[in-house]
Amino acid sequence: MSRRASGVSRLPGPRTASVTSGPYAPPTPSRTLTAVSADGARLHVEVHGQEGAPAVVLSHGWTCSTAFWAAQIRDLATDHRVIAYDQRGHGHSPASPACTTDALADDLEAVLAATLAPGEKALIAGHSMGGMTVMAAAGRPRFRDHAAAVLLCSTGSSRLIAESRVVPLRAGRVRTWITGRVLGSRAPLGPVTPVARSILKYATMGAGSAAHRVEACARIVHACPRAVRHSWGTVLAALDLDHGVRELRVPTAVLHGTSDRLTPPVHARALVSALPHCVGLTELTGIGHMTPIEAPEPVTGRIRELVTAYVTGAGPADTHEHGSIPAQIKEGS
Repeated sequence: MSRRASGVSRLPGPRTASVTSGPYAPPTPSRTLTAVSADGARLHVEVHGQEGAPAVVLSHGWTCSTAFWAAQIRDLATDHRVIAYDQRGHGHSPASPACTTDALADDLEAVLAATLAPGEKALIAGHSMGGMTVMAAAGRPRFRDHAAAVLLCSTGSSRLIAESRVVPLRAGRVRTWITGRVLGSRAPLGPVTPVARSILKYATMGAGSAAHRVEACARIVHACPRAVRHSWGTVLAALDLDHGVRELRVPTAVLHGTSDRLTPPVHARALVSALPHCVGLTELTGIGHMTPIEAPEPVTGRIRELVTAYVTGAGPADTHEHGSIPAQIKEGS
């Protein structure tokens, strides 16, 4: 996709998630900073943990924010330096009319430049649009300079609307047309009500997801301004980053939920087949699209494995290479 903006001339300012207590309340960062992207867009960046510890960079998905990674940040910050940032228009990062995959790549590069020393290596994890951000940046020199390994969570590189199962119809032109209208809707999400939680759970989470996890996801997603949601939804509808997958030459692990309707397992398997250096496919049985919130322990555990193997160099290389690691996740786990 080119650098041409999506046609949005003005977008509203950011809003923050209203999760204020429990495991999904955003932890307090050690420090915050503003990274400035290539086009001048300003990005809210948080650094958690101790300086000098192994670095992990977290890139969240569409309609989310740094709050989405709260469970991972809280666990990893005990012995890692965790860097999380709000995508433009999300969380504390002001919106920008430039909504393109090139802009996402520029933003990730800006965050890496602002937080890591020259040549310093990190594990970079991206969920959904955050994974697409990684694919978009895969061929960039700064990304290659800093990425020791990658974790792609619940993401895909193309055909997102055609493969989505959010609309319960047989695959085909009608389902694709309706799905595009639903995901690209300009309609406000409104307050977080029981009906809103039920809709969000059906579309994005597994049937067994605990109520507090559904509530956290709903509050984070509903905090995203509708114009931002629409603009990035339009970008995702036309996504084609297959070339970026082929450029992703660092060790890359793939993780997905078997009940993901937004980016179904067909995407994960396509990534495994196309990646030049895939080091494993982790399948989480019964889990939906929101893997870091639905299954925090397996996601955090996989991050730790990859840091050990590729950032600190203390573990075996290419763990689980091209393997499948099924995991049964039960409600409340």
